[in-house]
Amino acid sequence: MKQEVELKRSLGLWSALALVVGTVIGSGIFFKQGAVLDSAGSSTMALLAWVVGGIITLTAGLTIAEIGAQLPYTGGLYIYMEKIYGRVLGFLSGWMQIIVYGPAIIASLAGYLALLLVNFFGLSNAWLIPLAIASMVLIGGLNMLENRLGAAFAIITTLAKLLPIAAIIIFGLFYGHEGAVGQTITHVHENSGTFGVAVLATLFGYDGWILIANLGGEIKHPQRILPRAIVFGLVFVLIVYTAVTFGVFNAIPANMVSKLGDNTTIYLAQKAFGTIGGRLLNIGVIISIMGCMNGKIMTFPRIMYAMAKRNDLPFSKQLAYLNSKTHAPMVSTVVILLIATLMVTFSNADYLSDLCIFTVYCFYIAAFIGVFLLRKRNKGAERPFSTPLYPITPIIAIVGALFVTISQIFNDPIGSFASLAIVAVGLPVFYLVKKYAKQSNKVEDEIIAE
Repeated sequence: MKQEVELKRSLGLWSALALVVGTVIGSGIFFKQGAVLDSAGSSTMALLAWVVGGIITLTAGLTIAEIGAQLPYTGGLYIYMEKIYGRVLGFLSGWMQIIVYGPAIIASLAGYLALLLVNFFGLSNAWLIPLAIASMVLIGGLNMLENRLGAAFAIITTLAKLLPIAAIIIFGLFYGHEGAVGQTITHVHENSGTFGVAVLATLFGYDGWILIANLGGEIKHPQRILPRAIVFGLVFVLIVYTAVTFGVFNAIPANMVSKLGDNTTIYLAQKAFGTIGGRLLNIGVIISIMGCMNGKIMTFPRIMYAMAKRNDLPFSKQLAYLNSKTHAPMVSTVVILLIATLMVTFSNADYLSDLCIFTVYCFYIAAFIGVFLLRKRNKGAERPFSTPLYPITPIIAIVGALFVTISQIFNDPIGSFASLAIVAVGLPVFYLVKKYAKQSNKVEDEIIAE
């Protein structure tokens, strides 16, 4: 009898930390400064928005860390929802991530990476889609090898992306003279919002931290390492984001930041280090996005694999295939990349990922409430990790997630309900797959009886 191939636990604390930091720090911190400032109205409030966004994310991470320590299995949010609320909600959370949310984020990162590469090498826009697809194939191929190689790539790109970040922080703190606190902008853009919208923008920059939980089955001693990776990683990101924002506002007047928008950090690099500084920052951002893509491509196929292992998807047998040598979910990785390729070729992946943020936070709310349900269900049992300042921490996480979802409904009601419709499509898929499985089992029983 052929021995079943299982995922290999080979990821240590440093690999897990690098995946958390590398997955969260993508392009948001480099290009969101202007948008956050426009909504906040002043440099002080913009700084506060990044801090509040980080605190909400940190409380969310501390809450999920307790759940993840008790349920250290590959699949992350999909497994948490299933264990707490049952198969249907678990399936829907996984369906949302593998069909739209994950592929859309990968596609949008690939598209933006291609844009940077085209500008860096002076190519025509005809190269955008080929370069985007090539980047996904390259990083996807790396993740089809043993997971230690993908984790090593995450460590290298995380260290590399910290160099331009460190340069911005050091120059802003020690050579800036504008005064980071107290600046106000004298004009307001038409698309600017309120402090709530500013916090919402920062939360998009912090998004991605939960994806490390998808690798619970591949982390050594997950009850101990998973909570540490989430908490230490998010604390580090919070400090970095706040320091970068402080450095930017200390080096560039607020009105100039508002005017520059997406080009703020590139302008800062050129101001600090000359023309070559802008190109070096471009290299840093390219590496940053590659590391972020690596974290996404490494984790989302694990959700599809976990669902296929439970026969929740069409063609589950194929999707649950693991390479016997590398222990990588190769078929699931290919399928995720194919969906992402279609998105980057034919649709606006950025808009799709924005729609899915609302849906993700709907499931986040349910997951945060789940920590109360698990404590009640397992009353008296020893926990590998306990959320600090319980129940205040999970309550802050719940309120923060509600804040995001309600803000999104007011900002884009049509898009919000469209994202829920995408999730709802998963219901007939779930029941049709289960119906087919029952029929197949019935036929097999009849053959055996004959």
